[in-house]
Amino acid sequence: MKETKKCIIVDDEPAAHYVLANYIKQNPQLELVFQGYNGIEAMNFLRENTVDLMFLDINMPEISGMELLKIIPNHPKTILTTAYSEFALESYDYGVIDYLLKPIYFPRFLKAIDRFFSTENGKTKEEENIVNAVSVKVDGYIMDIELDQLLFAQSFGNYVKLHTTKRTYLASITTTEFEKCLPEKSFMRIHKSYIVALDKIDATEKDFVVIKNERIPIGITYKRELTDRIKKI
Repeated sequence: MKETKKCIIVDDEPAAHYVLANYIKQNPQLELVFQGYNGIEAMNFLRENTVDLMFLDINMPEISGMELLKIIPNHPKTILTTAYSEFALESYDYGVIDYLLKPIYFPRFLKAIDRFFSTENGKTKEEENIVNAVSVKVDGYIMDIELDQLLFAQSFGNYVKLHTTKRTYLASITTTEFEKCLPEKSFMRIHKSYIVALDKIDATEKDFVVIKNERIPIGITYKRELTDRIKKI
């Protein structure tokens, strides 16, 4: 059982507080100890209290989130929450562990929390053992799918179609189970039925990505994160 961590929300939007507080409440490893609506309130609280994790908005009156990080050098580990992506690269200079684009969806929130606990355990996602292949059952036999050859995975009932550079395999595994086996840095779910290798994307359209002449739909809830991930690549 992971140790309970104290966290705070700093955001000038009441709606953002409502969403984040609800998400935090569903995670027994997190304890919400403070909610502030501007940087000054956050500064006063942090001077008197020790906090493990801060959910911080960027665009706030008087003191922005980025300014707050500069003013408090020993700030808690921080997950930025914002409707804008232009500060993503700069934010990592201040030890920000993740960057959530609004509207924030629960699955993406959970990924950020997993990343936080990974850093708490002394290793980041990049420092974990590199996964080169995933073992799955195909036609009753266990076989290794080399991840550098995987183009995308497609839901097929209780199975997953694995489209690789060599051929297509029908694996006896659910999409959710298969997603957990993949390195987050290289793969992303872009639709409830599709997971893609980010470095295999040949082109992006309004509602599709193209991989080897295959047009793969982008779910509306994944568009912002996908755009952000592609920019970083």
